[in-house]
Amino acid sequence: MNDLIRLPLGDVVETGVRWVIDALGGFFDVVAVIFRGLYDWLDASLSTPPFWAVILVIAAFAYWSRGLVLAVGSALGLLVVVAVGQWSNAMDSLALVILAAVVAIAIAVPLGIWAARSDRVSAILRPVLDFLQTMPAFVYLIPAMLIFGVGPVPGMVATIAFALAPGVRLTELGIRGVDPEIVEAGHAFGASPGRILRQIQLPLALPSIMAGVNQVIMLSLSMVVIAGMVGAGGLGGQVVQSLSRIDIGLGVEAGLSVVILAMILDRVTSGFSQPRARTPRATTVRNADTDAATPASATPKPEQAEAGAGPTRPEAPAERPEPVPA
Repeated sequence: MNDLIRLPLGDVVETGVRWVIDALGGFFDVVAVIFRGLYDWLDASLSTPPFWAVILVIAAFAYWSRGLVLAVGSALGLLVVVAVGQWSNAMDSLALVILAAVVAIAIAVPLGIWAARSDRVSAILRPVLDFLQTMPAFVYLIPAMLIFGVGPVPGMVATIAFALAPGVRLTELGIRGVDPEIVEAGHAFGASPGRILRQIQLPLALPSIMAGVNQVIMLSLSMVVIAGMVGAGGLGGQVVQSLSRIDIGLGVEAGLSVVILAMILDRVTSGFSQPRARTPRATTVRNADTDAATPASATPKPEQAEAGAGPTRPEAPAERPEPVPA
């Protein structure tokens, strides 16, 4: 009975994937060379300097994002990574996360803007994003490994596909959530659609867009760990190695390093999405200069102030003097 209703979907997909590999093999080779070169450069930039220099740079970003507490906490967390002997692996994973997240954001934000400006594009992208967001993470590794082989490149490509969806959704949601009256006011003043997008919609939608960026980075980090199964290395490779050896100590050290990286990336990116309060120093100085430049004679006296304010009630008419009899 099952053979009668068997749908050969898996065979069709496998045939299609192999046809794509044969037809676009040159393109995939170019992509692999570019991604591998960017990864090697970024990994060397993070791993070659002494660990304390990299910690200072990351702490500076944390201080710029949310202040001294996050900077100190990030530095202490990274020192723990150094102390457990996972610094090199953590930098490998961080390079993979940064590169995959940058590519995913570069694709997700324009797609989200396009979907927000066109209902037809939004309707087409919605089932695609549902598919990308609900497909098990391990499934992405199979075609990526068939196309790019073993190493960090298939892990990077699978990470980009896995982390793309929330960036598109939250960008579209933020732009569609902008008050239509503000957009209509921009049209009324003669602003072009591009200027309205740059100066009205994107600034107002920035918190939602940054939330999407945060989710892309978090999903990239989780997928990078899974990508250790295809030879991506880094902390994911250590987790897979501890699983194969049943090594509890190695698994805890690698897992703790992943948690520390995730917390730092989450707090830093969420800090950039929050509006920053500005002290009205310029306005205070300007008011002080205006008061200093005002002459004393220009200050109204109490009598002048009362006269300028007008009478609070009508005055009683003056009495006429009575005529003196002759």
